[in-house]
Amino acid sequence: MKLNAIRISLAVFAAALMFSNFANAQGQDFSQVQIKTTKVGPSLYTLEGQGGMIGALVGPDGVLLVDTQFAPLTDKIVAAVKALSPSPIRFVIDTHVHGDHTGGNENLGKLGAVIVARDQLRERLAHPAPAANGTPGVPMPAAGLPMLTYDRAALTFHLNGEDVKAIPIFSAHTDGDTLVHFVNSDVLMTGDYFRSLGYPNIDRANGGSLQGMLDGIGITIGLAGPNTKIIPGHGTTVDRVALMAHRDMILGVRDRIAPLVKQGKTLAEVVAAKPTADFDSKVNTPGTTAERFIGQVYAELKGGS
Repeated sequence: MKLNAIRISLAVFAAALMFSNFANAQGQDFSQVQIKTTKVGPSLYTLEGQGGMIGALVGPDGVLLVDTQFAPLTDKIVAAVKALSPSPIRFVIDTHVHGDHTGGNENLGKLGAVIVARDQLRERLAHPAPAANGTPGVPMPAAGLPMLTYDRAALTFHLNGEDVKAIPIFSAHTDGDTLVHFVNSDVLMTGDYFRSLGYPNIDRANGGSLQGMLDGIGITIGLAGPNTKIIPGHGTTVDRVALMAHRDMILGVRDRIAPLVKQGKTLAEVVAAKPTADFDSKVNTPGTTAERFIGQVYAELKGGS
C-alpha cells in the first residue's frame, strides 16, 4: 500500500469514527441507558452511561464535571448529579473533542455551566472535520463551546475542599487533550489518551500522535503514587503499575513495527505479521482495535500526515 493510500485510509477511518459518534447520538435508544454512580473520593464520583467516563466533584461550592457524554443523556446525568448534591453545575472540563465526551456541552452550557478546555479543542468543536461521506461537520453551537480556554500551563480550580488541576497533554489522543488531577483525592482522569479497554486510539486526523501519547502517559505515571486511582476515558479504573504496563505494551508494539517499516513492508504485510500478538491476551476486549492501532503506528513511523 502506498503512503498516500495509507493517509487516505486513516483519514477516512478517523472521519468514520467521528460520524459513528454522531450517528450513535442520533440513532441510539438512549432511553434504555442508566447512569451508574461510583464514589472515588471524599466528594468525587464517576458517572457511567453511554460514551466516555464522567467525573463529578460535588459540594457547597458547586459541581465540577469532567466531560458530558451524549446530548440525549443530559437530563439523566443532571438527575444523577442532583442525587449527589443540590448545588448547580458550575464548571465542565472537556478532556478532548470527541462527541461521546462533549455531546452534552450545549445543554450544560445553557444550564449555566462554564465549559473549560484547551484552545485546540475549542477550535475543533467550532470547525469540525467533514464526515466520512464528505458532508461538512456540524459545528458545536455557541452555548456548547468552551468559554474559558488554556493551552501551555495548567489551570487550577479550588472548590469543595479540592484542588483540581487541568493539565495540558500535547498531541496525544488528539491535539486538545487534558489530564484532570484531583490532587487531594489522589485521582487522575485521562480522557482517551489512556483507555483500559482495547488498544490505544491515536486520532491523527485531530492532531494525535504516538510520541505525544507516550509523553502524556509518562506525565500521568509521574503524577501517580502507589494508591492513585487512574480513571481512563473508557474502561475500568487502574493503578500506576497497570498504566506502566500499558505504556510498555505501546513501546513493544512500536518496536515490532519499526523494523518492518524500515524493511519497506506494506501496511497489509505489517498487519499480517501480527505485531500485537504477544499482548492480545493481556488487553481487555481488543476487538478490532489492534489492527486500527497498528495502522496508526505504521503511518506515524512512515512519516505520513
